[in-house]
Amino acid sequence: MREGVPADPPGPRPSGDGARAVRPGPRRLHGHAEPSPEEQALRDRDALLTSAVRRVLGGAEAHGVTLYLRSRDRRSLVLCAVAGVPLAVLGPFRRIAAAGPLPVAVSHRGGRTVVLADTEDTMRRFPQFALGLPYDFASAWVPVRAGGESYGVLGVLGPASVGGVPEGARRHLRGVADRLAAGLAALAAAGHLVEPNGDTTVVELTPPSAPTTRVGLFDWDVLAGVVTADEQFCEIFGLAPGDFDGRATTVADRIAPGDLPEFRSAVRGALDGERVLAARLRVLDRDGHPYPVELWARVPHDRSGPWGRLVGAVLDTRTGTAAAAAVERLRDGVFSLDPDGRITYANHSVELLLQTRREDLVGHHPWQVLSWLSDPVYENRYRAALLSQQPTAFLALRPPDCWLAFSLYPDAHGVTGRVVAAEPPPDAAAPPAEPARPGAWTGLGAMYHLLQLASALSEAVTAREVFRAVADEILPALGGQELAIYAVRDKRLQLVSQSGYPDGFLDRFEGIPVGAKVPGAETISSAAPIFFESVDELAAAYPELTLDDMGAWAFLPLIASGHPVGSCILGFDRPRVFTLEERALLTALAGFIAQALERARLYDAEFTLARGLQQALLPHRLPHVEGVRIAARYLPGTQGMEIGGDWYDAIVTGRDLCLVIGDVEGHSVGAAATMGQLRSAVRAFTTGGHPPDEVLARTNQLLLDLDPGLLASCCLVRLTPGEGTALVARAGHVPPVLRHPDGRTEVLDVPGGPLLGVHEAAAYPVNPLTLEPGSLLALYTDGLVEDSSEAIDEGVERLCAALTWPGAGRPAVAEGPEELADRVLHELGSTHRVDDIALLLTAYR
Repeated sequence: MREGVPADPPGPRPSGDGARAVRPGPRRLHGHAEPSPEEQALRDRDALLTSAVRRVLGGAEAHGVTLYLRSRDRRSLVLCAVAGVPLAVLGPFRRIAAAGPLPVAVSHRGGRTVVLADTEDTMRRFPQFALGLPYDFASAWVPVRAGGESYGVLGVLGPASVGGVPEGARRHLRGVADRLAAGLAALAAAGHLVEPNGDTTVVELTPPSAPTTRVGLFDWDVLAGVVTADEQFCEIFGLAPGDFDGRATTVADRIAPGDLPEFRSAVRGALDGERVLAARLRVLDRDGHPYPVELWARVPHDRSGPWGRLVGAVLDTRTGTAAAAAVERLRDGVFSLDPDGRITYANHSVELLLQTRREDLVGHHPWQVLSWLSDPVYENRYRAALLSQQPTAFLALRPPDCWLAFSLYPDAHGVTGRVVAAEPPPDAAAPPAEPARPGAWTGLGAMYHLLQLASALSEAVTAREVFRAVADEILPALGGQELAIYAVRDKRLQLVSQSGYPDGFLDRFEGIPVGAKVPGAETISSAAPIFFESVDELAAAYPELTLDDMGAWAFLPLIASGHPVGSCILGFDRPRVFTLEERALLTALAGFIAQALERARLYDAEFTLARGLQQALLPHRLPHVEGVRIAARYLPGTQGMEIGGDWYDAIVTGRDLCLVIGDVEGHSVGAAATMGQLRSAVRAFTTGGHPPDEVLARTNQLLLDLDPGLLASCCLVRLTPGEGTALVARAGHVPPVLRHPDGRTEVLDVPGGPLLGVHEAAAYPVNPLTLEPGSLLALYTDGLVEDSSEAIDEGVERLCAALTWPGAGRPAVAEGPEELADRVLHELGSTHRVDDIALLLTAYR
């Protein structure tokens, strides 16, 4: 036998009593049987999600992808798959309220794409989203919809730019979303659940370059001296794959002569003891130069084939080894962070500069291992680099007096860092060095939730809105299933609102005294929160209390200005450990809720009076005019309690009909009072016979004389029904929309003057208009077409689409202006609008 095999090959394979019988047979993959239909459906769904994320990354100019699906109760959107964005960064957004003001929720509700160009655009349109992710990046959010059903939202993150995510990338994203929606719809049609199960799949990105380690596979029949190998094996051993004759002696000729004796001994030991063969040896490249490789092999467990056989792999690690050796020789500290911020590599200089062993660094976040990096500002720098994909740098003080300069260089796969010694900055002060404690709500995530609820409660001015803010912002974030808020009235508890409880379950607690022996009342009398982490704990404390199906509870007292205003109850469907951080945070949240609930009580009386004033200022009845049908609608804004300044009117003057709509800026009693004055002035000037331009000019002068500090817009149309003609004048108002008898709609591009109250010499041109029988004219205020997620022109286009007929889903000609007004408000009037809405429809017959 030549040197391709051991010099003393082992004898024949033992048999008889000494032989170990191995019974080959069918195996189950990982020990599991075939999946059930439900399990297979879940696997199919997960495959759809993962495939969608990979397709987005393959065609969009983006470094991050997020995929949300609606929850089973439709109240939340749950992050189901993500790539290129750390889960730790998205912690506050892993479950968000479907009715909330975030771009994901707006896209889901409205069924349209939301594009954000940069941090300034995000702050202007979605300040609460920018609060949680205050980094400079562009994003696009596309609904996953099929057959009128919205399953979730697919989003991408990319570099900040003037136009945001490019249009080509948006089209690609919409195409992927449509394919995903079709797949989810097919699963739903087959009766399978498509809603999330609570887990988030992290999709690994394709490596940016070829791996530095080459691996070749082989099967070696030692007795016969035959080697079956793949192309990588041949290339590592300096053999041309097409010319390799399969002989072990040919392979042996490629091993450095000095390494053969030790290698032969290792092979004999592996075959005799049936151990794993692990050998380091040098092989010759095609120029005859040796380089190190690792060879691993074992005897097959199933004993298939002849005895004296090894199967394994050879590893060529010289590229990675050389790169690591080069980095190790640098005096600068070099380290690598994965997308989640954990250290994956650190050279020797990092150990010296940070005075910490590599073994203690690798696999951990630096701000958790090093107490002097635990300040959230350092973690925030890492997040900013990763999400903006822009390099960043900062200084940090290693106690007691060593300043270090850190530089971070990101890409979608992680961050490469550099650290060097630095001079102290002017007037430098030592940062706090308290190590972060583990918890569900700590660090930036806890701060986000506090600020998010505080922001929502600042806009909530009724008890119902306070409840909705808590339900939308906190319940989804905590993963709770039940919420009840009680207010104290005459020393008794009255339910403000509840969510998630069985029908009638809370009826028995309505009106109970504050001193009753139930946790929702005792938390008020003691002014201390009560937490129960399991059913046993609650049953032991209150054995006579009727329980529902929850597994953990938090009872929070609502104390404002030193006196109780109510209690808040959170229920969780599983036992839950409330950490010290969670208890402290929930207690702080209870303080916010209490202040908002107390403020809501004071607003209630004010609002009843103010809304009554506004309703009194609007016309109670519209005139009946031959050949004309008129319908009007007014909706107050749902965010905030202050009344607005929108108004409409229809005034008969001889044979003419004057249609008026206007909007005074602001939301206050002062805006409503100014609106009443302007409405009266327009009516007076119109009935006095003044043409439309003079009516607006005189009203403008009146507003300047009143000097309320407010501006107003107005649109006036003087219609002569007998002739089918009209005169249109505008003062800074959105243009009217005309629907023609054939169902087409157009925005009337009529020139106008400035807003009322700007300049006393302002002119308001009059524009003639001809109405054909069957036409419909729509006057409206900007609250109907404004949305933070889109330009106002897009809102006007949606109004035109709502008015257009016939078409898919559109009614026939028989729909009157009353029915049309209701439908338009239903389609365009957001339930979370900030501004009031006024709509005046006039059908000309």
